[in-house]
Amino acid sequence: MIRACPVCGANNRVPAKHLSDTGRCGSCKSALPPVSEPIEVDTAAFAEITRDAKVPVLVDFWAAWCGPCRMAAPEVRELAREMAGRGLVLKVNTEENPTLAAQFRVQSIPYFVLLRRGIILAEHTGVAPRAEMRRWFAMAA
Repeated sequence: MIRACPVCGANNRVPAKHLSDTGRCGSCKSALPPVSEPIEVDTAAFAEITRDAKVPVLVDFWAAWCGPCRMAAPEVRELAREMAGRGLVLKVNTEENPTLAAQFRVQSIPYFVLLRRGIILAEHTGVAPRAEMRRWFAMAA
């Protein structure tokens, strides 16, 4: 994954297994903090991150036309910020990635699944409060 340095703006390639770590910019040597926002993924990025991540990964299956998905988005964004370094949050657009949606048998959205090394630890259909999503991460620790 390519991440921009918050100090100099240089692009840095960060392997999936280090997305939850603090790194260094290859250009200015400033700290690159752990990912603290939801990551929009396609099938390839999804596979790499869920396979290699050292922390639990919450996946939000959503679509732009889905009202409840739009209602959940701020909570998901805030959860990603809170879990920086301890968990990752991925967003999968079901319209753009129907194969992933089919793989997880998504029938209704928003649909959340918590994975660790590709193994499903928790699933939830519908909007969930951030406190409940935090409990899923706590369960995976």
